[in-house]
Amino acid sequence: MFGRRTVADRGDGSEKAGAGRRGPGWGTLAVALLLGLALIRQGLGGDSGPPQPASAVGDRPDASHAGTWPKGPPPEPLTRAVPERITIPFLDVDAPVGKVGLGADGWIDVPPLADDNLAAWYDGSVTPGEPGTSVIVGHVDNTAGPAVFYGLGALEKGRRIEIRRTDDTTAVFSVYAVEVVSKAYFPADRVYANTSAPELRVLTCGGGFSRKAGYDGNVVAYARLTSVH
Repeated sequence: MFGRRTVADRGDGSEKAGAGRRGPGWGTLAVALLLGLALIRQGLGGDSGPPQPASAVGDRPDASHAGTWPKGPPPEPLTRAVPERITIPFLDVDAPVGKVGLGADGWIDVPPLADDNLAAWYDGSVTPGEPGTSVIVGHVDNTAGPAVFYGLGALEKGRRIEIRRTDDTTAVFSVYAVEVVSKAYFPADRVYANTSAPELRVLTCGGGFSRKAGYDGNVVAYARLTSVH
């Protein structure tokens, strides 16, 4: 699960999430730990677990861009179109994208745990390519082994994340930061903050792991729209 809104978390109208639509109250969202449900790494043998960003907090979102950052002005924002596939060439990720909303408990839902190659767009966020922050989540592993975003912690600045949309466009985002954030002190105001330009957040489990509590944090990849085709 990836975050909860209460009745009070409706935004104040100052954070726009696309044309005429009010953004969610990201600043007050609780921690978004995609439950690995103990995800005990069965079948992984002596593997030490999924890769993590190079340092304890990884590359901060305000860090300078990598030398591979695309040149030229950013593209014009796109209009609304639901994502249907995510590709991350550097990680060999090529997966369908489903849709999740809020569960009955008020938490952002997750894709089915049994499907190890499925991501999900949170439909309370803008669609990828619209002005604002779009959110895609996926499991890091399941009881059978690695899942769709197992390698997310190895992603580097300047790498591409491609989102194919239902209007036959592909929104290409360039990663500008990757970090591990604590479950207990999740920086929701930074991770989910609405932006005037199209941005993307990709989240999965990360950090330390125990059989009793599962993963104690999230890996978060931050990216900006840099081309459309």
